[in-house]
Amino acid sequence: MQETSSVPVRDPEVGAATADGGARLIRLSGAWDIRALESRARGLQASLQQALGAREARWDLSQVQKLDHIGALHIWRAWNKRRPPQLVLRDEHEIFFANLEGADAAGLPARRFDPLAPVLMIGRAVLTFAEHALALVQLFGQIILDVGSAAKQPLRAPWRELSAGIFRVGAQALGITALVGFLIGVVLSYLSAEQLRSFGADSFIVNILGIGIIRELGPVICAVLVAGRSGSAITAQLGVMRVTEELDALAVMGIPHTLRLIMPKVVALAIALPLLILWTSSIALLGGAVSAKMQLGMTIYQFVSALPGAVPAVNVWLGVGKGVVFGALIALVACHFGLRIQPNTESLGIGTTNSVVTAITVVILADAAFAIIFSDIGIEMM
Repeated sequence: MQETSSVPVRDPEVGAATADGGARLIRLSGAWDIRALESRARGLQASLQQALGAREARWDLSQVQKLDHIGALHIWRAWNKRRPPQLVLRDEHEIFFANLEGADAAGLPARRFDPLAPVLMIGRAVLTFAEHALALVQLFGQIILDVGSAAKQPLRAPWRELSAGIFRVGAQALGITALVGFLIGVVLSYLSAEQLRSFGADSFIVNILGIGIIRELGPVICAVLVAGRSGSAITAQLGVMRVTEELDALAVMGIPHTLRLIMPKVVALAIALPLLILWTSSIALLGGAVSAKMQLGMTIYQFVSALPGAVPAVNVWLGVGKGVVFGALIALVACHFGLRIQPNTESLGIGTTNSVVTAITVVILADAAFAIIFSDIGIEMM
């Protein structure tokens, strides 16, 4: 900001007069800086517009005592972002309007249609997917090495982190999984009962609920809940450790973060999720039995007695196996995105969102693969 100290600084003023030849003369004086304009900006902008009675005008800024970028921007807007042809300007104020001219001249490049834009977008998406897939494979390989190292030296294994992870993922999630499972069982039983009653096939409610919940809905619903609850927590925890440079501190001390942080979380989810699936499926079947009693008059004892004959035991083991795979995948995805978070809060929010969305997508894809591979196993109608 430029100023003169030889005379007292006056308030900003806009003067308009008629010069020789009938031309419009607009003379600015006083201080045109942020402090002077703080409470006068609207009034001065209106005065400038009122002074511009004619299209062409001569501007005299020689009496301006103070000028900064804010004041120059107000004047520049009154000029419609174009320097007037007749202008009297002090040399020390030239730099402000030169910068504004340069900024407007640069502008934004004109956007032209690119016929290859869809191809480039698809290519970038494929490269991004390949990058994430390669990083996940590398992380999984490192976890396998860490598990082998912990098996050789059990005293160095992070048992406390493992038990804490099982408690947070498993025990603390019993309430929400039971509530959701019970409601899913009630809804599925109610809808199925309405259809079966019209065909006189009330007894098949056990088959539908048993196969649907134990084989599919129980594992998927439980995995989605865990991905949203525990997966986001894992990503946020690792992201905060990245922001606070705790991961860098572990590296400086020579402590592998995959052994202390990643491996316990993956193993804990692989252990806790199958147990949660058994719990959720049991509560969902209980909700289905309650609804079947209300809709079809089937007692809970009849429902439980018919369940072993309607649902082969292999479906239970299939659900447990899904739990192991789903738990490991959720933990891998959550840790992967947690380690990729940059040391800023915006990246933390984006990384956590991407982690949850990706984990749920991976769970659904894995469930589809299980459905295709084991399509002929455990679905015989008794």
